[in-house]
Amino acid sequence: MSNTGVSSPGTLAQRLVPARGALQRPFVRDGLLVLAGSLLMALTAQISIPLPFTPVPITGQTFGVLLIGALLGPRLGALTMLLYLAQGLMGLPVFAGGRSAWTPSSIPGIPVIIGPTAGYLFSFPIAAAVVGALAHRGWDRRVRTALPAMILGNIIILALGFLWLAGATALFRGSVDVLALLNMAVLPFLPGDAIKILLAALALPGGWQLLGMLDQR
Repeated sequence: MSNTGVSSPGTLAQRLVPARGALQRPFVRDGLLVLAGSLLMALTAQISIPLPFTPVPITGQTFGVLLIGALLGPRLGALTMLLYLAQGLMGLPVFAGGRSAWTPSSIPGIPVIIGPTAGYLFSFPIAAAVVGALAHRGWDRRVRTALPAMILGNIIILALGFLWLAGATALFRGSVDVLALLNMAVLPFLPGDAIKILLAALALPGGWQLLGMLDQR
């Protein structure tokens, strides 16, 4: 009988990567998963579409955060995002559009890591940890529970990104037009985010179903 039901805790990556040979060592196994996750994040970040009316581009990063958080769980998901940010801080071109943390942002003289879009980057470990915690409890095994988990993770990213952008706007302009910022940093991205949320919410349960079919053979 398959043990992929919601009552069985754990994440899909824990089931897919067997603890055999050198992978029996948690440090090796976890390290490889985190490194692989950071590379996946770097790849999703290269899906980047700049918009003329906002410093925030459309990217595949949100999908990467949701997927990796659910695959790896709260601890490894958050560590993956921290490694991803560290790679950017080391000057590697892993952020959207092949930028690093020190690439100039839309504000002259201000690097990306503290620029208007930095709030989205800082939200990634938190969102991955939250989605990962829910996935660890089995929320990623059914579409009806995967959807709210992904939506919650996306809300965290949008909320922290918006708050950082609002703070940066207030700092440099002295005032904040909340409606204008919503039109710049939140509303244009909702249709694309809905697609990414749906894809992630379908991919994880699909992976569990495939794993269950393989277990039954």
